[in-house]
Amino acid sequence: MPVQKVRVRLKINGQDKELEIPSNLTLLELLRDELGLTGTKEGCGIGECGACTVLLNGRPVYACLVLAPKIDGREIITIEGIGQEGKLHPLQEAFLNHGAVQCGFCTPGMIMAAKALLDENPQPSKEEIEEAISGNLCRCTGYLQVVKAIKASGSGKKGEV
Repeated sequence: MPVQKVRVRLKINGQDKELEIPSNLTLLELLRDELGLTGTKEGCGIGECGACTVLLNGRPVYACLVLAPKIDGREIITIEGIGQEGKLHPLQEAFLNHGAVQCGFCTPGMIMAAKALLDENPQPSKEEIEEAISGNLCRCTGYLQVVKAIKASGSGKKGEV
């Protein structure tokens, strides 16, 4: 039985798009396979690791759990959409400056979860940061440098935790 296609209109990283997509496509598959936005990573594929975190209308979601037809009329921001004109986003700079990037696989999801937090609360506590990234797993190391980077980006300071 052929998969039905549906038409969706959305805004991805500030650009309006109108697409005809299979009705069973996930947002993660749309971003990576159809639109070439490979900064969003596929980790577990079942919503447990957070590697595929993107912002849907400003809220962090796991793209592997969202059916693409459900995003009709909404705005998606991926890791590719947060920097401007060849410049890194302050969160990306902070991750680099604080050694918060190990292998880098979890980093886009961590940054997107952190961006959602800082957009709502520019000066979060350590506990608020830990809660915000609690759904994002890093298999390389601990989270101290990540928390320092997010704290520094939010406060504009050098990573006081």
